[in-house]
Amino acid sequence: AQVEANGAMLDQVVKTTVFLTDMGNFAAMNEIYCEAFGDSRPARSCVAVAALPLGAIFEVEAIVHVG
Repeated sequence: AQVEANGAMLDQVVKTTVFLTDMGNFAAMNEIYCEAFGDSRPARSCVAVAALPLGAIFEVEAIVHVG
């Protein structure tokens, strides 16, 4: 949502880091991730963390190439 809200498109995302509080949620997250990015998925790292702000179960950090 933030990528497009700032004038870029998802196909401009070149790298993401996904933070998960429970790696048991990886399959569900991966399904949504693949649906969102389609066939042009960026490079990705996935990191297990103890907690995230506001009780979130996942967070995605993205590097976007614009220009």
